[in-house]
Amino acid sequence: MRLHRGRRAVVPSLLAALTLLAAGCTSDGGSDDEAAPATSTAPTEPTAEPIEWTDCNEPLQPLVAGRPGSERGLSFECGQIEVPISYEEPGGERLPLTLVRAVHPGQTDRIGSLLVNPGGPGGSGVDAAIGLALTLPEDVLRRFDLVGFDPRGVALSSPVECIPDETKDRLVASEPQPTSDEQLDDVFALAREVAEVCAERYESPAALGAFNTVDTARDMDLIREALGEEKLNYLGYSYGTTLGSTYAELFPDRVRAMVLDAAVDPDGDLIADAEARAVGFEAGFDAFAQNCTSLIAGCPLGPDPRRFVEEVMLQASQSPIPSSEEGETRQATPGVVLTAVQAALYDTRTWPQLSQSLAAARNGDSAGLFSLADSFSGRLEDGTYSNLLDANIAINCADTEEEIGTDEVRALAAEWDATYPLFGAGAAAGLYTCTPWEAERTPLPERDADGSAPILVIGTAGDPVTPLPGAVDLAEDLTAGVLLTWQGQGHTAYPKNQCVNDAVNAYLIDLVVPLDGLTCPA
Repeated sequence: MRLHRGRRAVVPSLLAALTLLAAGCTSDGGSDDEAAPATSTAPTEPTAEPIEWTDCNEPLQPLVAGRPGSERGLSFECGQIEVPISYEEPGGERLPLTLVRAVHPGQTDRIGSLLVNPGGPGGSGVDAAIGLALTLPEDVLRRFDLVGFDPRGVALSSPVECIPDETKDRLVASEPQPTSDEQLDDVFALAREVAEVCAERYESPAALGAFNTVDTARDMDLIREALGEEKLNYLGYSYGTTLGSTYAELFPDRVRAMVLDAAVDPDGDLIADAEARAVGFEAGFDAFAQNCTSLIAGCPLGPDPRRFVEEVMLQASQSPIPSSEEGETRQATPGVVLTAVQAALYDTRTWPQLSQSLAAARNGDSAGLFSLADSFSGRLEDGTYSNLLDANIAINCADTEEEIGTDEVRALAAEWDATYPLFGAGAAAGLYTCTPWEAERTPLPERDADGSAPILVIGTAGDPVTPLPGAVDLAEDLTAGVLLTWQGQGHTAYPKNQCVNDAVNAYLIDLVVPLDGLTCPA
């Protein structure tokens, strides 16, 4: 069972600090360190009280100090908001969501709050806000408070937790290119095992199905209200574009400005999306390989990086590769190798690390590969995991009623393995993940957001995770969608390119909408 998602995991040191942050983010309703939601009395209609912010500079200082952007002198605050577990019962039980707010010391002529989501699903918005506060253009930070929230079921917001750490280790290490009947039987058995343990943990399909995108979008509107904003300003990446477009569909008249970067295709079904991912990662690997072989100093992987990776995977299948990391007992299987490759393709800045790690693995040391794979899957230094994988599966499965049977997966695995030799079979195998999932489903709505203000959709020509056609489709589907294309490589564009930055900044600050179809060079 191979897992695919749109964003990177929370790094271990940050997760530890965020746990401290949550301890300081208590509201009148208290904090929630357990997976089960909190219970409190709620009004008959969902409303939101103003957020009581608490200074969080001290617990975050170790993470900010010394990093690029730390000289900005940002001020961090944390808070909570309680939302209905079910919007069909707005007066019923509620659960707390954790938020963080970053304020620039030079803020003038404040426009409002800019809410951010990093994707996943399962990525921490608190984590994202801290990182973006250090990297976004200061022109934007001087006009907006930057606000991140952990969506329901994610990180510090009543996290869905049901997959044992040992099972997550097996997920990462599992066969990445399953084509034989035996290999696919193992895929199906592992998917059923995950579904069963999560169903047992949450007891009812309604409880597990509460972690879905539609209700998270409704949560966002309560956050908007609690922030005192008449309309929403939003910046969403990858899966965050699905969340943002869902919000715009539900509340089109409450959008002031919305930037959807690395857009997920709203039109594809599960099979089309999985094949698009395989296509994207194959193209992303080719771009990585071309970059490596063009280096003046020479490519550590030789003249044919693809063949090099295949040889390392064969080596790992015959004899798993040990790690030089002190205390590490795991050995890299082909699943770890390809997970590391997939992780590095998200960002061109990790390409050198990937080539060096593959070369080291060929020589018998998998430490670099484990570093990449662990970051991607949310594995922490002590061998435990964040809830990234739990949330990713729970939310993805709650968002669809589609179920792909074993016979169709077998056929697609064979077909795609021949067409997309590195990533095809794994993409096909992942289609079975939600078939045995026992939870209520809340399918995503069709999204045209008719009546919304203009929405800026950004696609990257060389995005291996959410290929450019998805951004084209989303911009076309949205009545007020405007497409911006960056001719770059990697996942997401803003704020990596000055042309993109200028267009997004002018839109967020002055509501100057770029020309539909604008293309920014790499």
